[in-house]
Amino acid sequence: MNRTDDFFIPDNEIRLPEELDYSRVDEFIRSAEAFSRSSYQSVYIIDYFRQNFLYVSPNPMFLCGLTPERVKESGYRFYIEFVPEDEHPLLLTLNRAGFAFFNDIPVTERKDWYITYDFHLLNSGRKILINHKLTPLALTSDGRIWLALCVVSAATHADAGHIEMHRVDSAEYFEFSTVSRRWIKKQMPTLTEGEKSVLTLSIQGYTMSEIADKICLSPDTIKKYRKRIFEKLEVRNITEAIAAATNNKLL
Repeated sequence: MNRTDDFFIPDNEIRLPEELDYSRVDEFIRSAEAFSRSSYQSVYIIDYFRQNFLYVSPNPMFLCGLTPERVKESGYRFYIEFVPEDEHPLLLTLNRAGFAFFNDIPVTERKDWYITYDFHLLNSGRKILINHKLTPLALTSDGRIWLALCVVSAATHADAGHIEMHRVDSAEYFEFSTVSRRWIKKQMPTLTEGEKSVLTLSIQGYTMSEIADKICLSPDTIKKYRKRIFEKLEVRNITEAIAAATNNKLL
């Protein structure tokens, strides 16, 4: 893949450009800046009509040594240059699959959905596995995405892929199989109150022994809680568990 045009496909071609009100863009950018400052999240805004980035927040880990201004100027060329070449087909596949799924959703419900997926960036030659969560900011009246907000974070999985479509406030989600090329309905894991307590106290920095004292359980029981949490969230350690639970709003 060496063309940014490959990302901008007919499934999301803007057919009603007369509806685009660029006087509102500064409002969206200020909101993204405020969100990034207050949450310490890395975000950017995509303009699907002009096929570029309207805003890129500063986050050295995910910018591969470039300034936000340089990434903004590069647009989708950034991914061609900094994503390993063997993952370029993954990006194109999830792009096509995501928009095909999105176009089957009733127009009035489309703002309630977001897509999430993992892929690698090359930062000074070192691979970093990151997660993207992409959600609509502004739609045209026929349901095409004009502007989208992307939140970038460290991935909680061990490999690229994990393409999922989620609806806000729903435990059901759909995972895309790159083998069968189909969306498979799944259910978000649920945590017991005890598991939530262990995770919440872990976020606050308590050790397993301290957590055991606080909730009046033995350290061995806390270990069992953590083991169940890791299995449910499909993670390897408490750091990944905290990130997965937070990202998926399980706490």
